[in-house]
Amino acid sequence: MAEYEAYILGLRLAIDINVQKLLVIKDSNLLVHHVLGEWATKNTKILPYLHCVQELIKRFTKIEFKYVLRIQNEFANALATLSSIIQHPDKNFINLIPIEIHKQLAYCAHVE
Repeated sequence: MAEYEAYILGLRLAIDINVQKLLVIKDSNLLVHHVLGEWATKNTKILPYLHCVQELIKRFTKIEFKYVLRIQNEFANALATLSSIIQHPDKNFINLIPIEIHKQLAYCAHVE
């Protein structure tokens, strides 16, 4: 469910900034196949999330999904590590992490 929630937040953000074409890179093979309708889910807790995602993706003129192995998804691994160590006194608050997209190789950039 956490992956779906993050996915929905990302889609809503893209919609809010008027993104029309989107490439979604996921390291969850299950989530990608669920969203594409290639695999069914019997988990009733997941269904509302799945339906929400399917409605949101209709708002894009083009949306493409790419699956990458978790080990190859260094950016997601870095964010997951950060999220596991960052604590805020208000448990319902998430500190925003500014992210810049650079047109150079990843080893030339750094996170402050």
